[in-house]
Amino acid sequence: MCPITGRNCRDKRWRVFAEPVFNTLPKTVLMPFLGSDVQPERFAEIVDEAYAGFSHADIAPLVALDDGHYLLELFHGPTLAFKDVAMQLLARLMDDALRRRGQRATIVGATSGDTGGAAIEAFRGRDAVDVFILYPQGRVSDIQRMQMTTPTDANVHTLAVDGTFDDCQALVKAMFNDSEFRQEVNLAGVNSINWARVMAQTTYYFTAAAQLGSPDTPVGFSVPTGNFGDIFCRICRRANGSSRRPADDCHQCERYSRPRHAGRNLRN
Repeated sequence: MCPITGRNCRDKRWRVFAEPVFNTLPKTVLMPFLGSDVQPERFAEIVDEAYAGFSHADIAPLVALDDGHYLLELFHGPTLAFKDVAMQLLARLMDDALRRRGQRATIVGATSGDTGGAAIEAFRGRDAVDVFILYPQGRVSDIQRMQMTTPTDANVHTLAVDGTFDDCQALVKAMFNDSEFRQEVNLAGVNSINWARVMAQTTYYFTAAAQLGSPDTPVGFSVPTGNFGDIFCRICRRANGSSRRPADDCHQCERYSRPRHAGRNLRN
């Protein structure tokens, strides 16, 4: 899935997203990137199916904390991770496209916890996809481990690696760098290298910004995250013009801030 065009958002039609009807936004924001791969009617059905299992009607509700500060809740998906927002949509899009083409794909991903559980929950039981998730043994929470290892669907394969998250990522990158293997198994990814996942995650930035008055009012986001993927989704949203000046994004990188305070180096 490749972007066909970038749509600038600085006009009146984007103000409709000030109403927290989340399902409306992916159908508008993401459709230009799909080209002729998916018909609008079918895409609308996929979006509705993707978010039907979320526990909050607004999918990603915005909660006021105090004057000028809000919390964007991204834990209402089936695995309680923000990655559910993208994974639930990505899995259905991929499965739909593959089945129409009579193809099968092998999904491979590395995780330090959240990505694996969200990917497995989204892709489990899909007809046209096998999913393999690598996680570092002993370096994920018990809940995350159980989310990844208890599904019994035939297309789900979870592998514990004796190493770190960086080691898991190195293995995944090596697979993608092997062009012969990549073509043989029709390899695809679910980490932030997947453009469809990045675009799907821009949706909650659009809805939050619109509810807070963007593009007329500057809106800043503070994002506690260990990697750059979610911040990049925010950058993509800003590049599409939904804010009139750069927001004060805060990339709070836990992977490096904690070891620095402890006076030592640490690998995941």
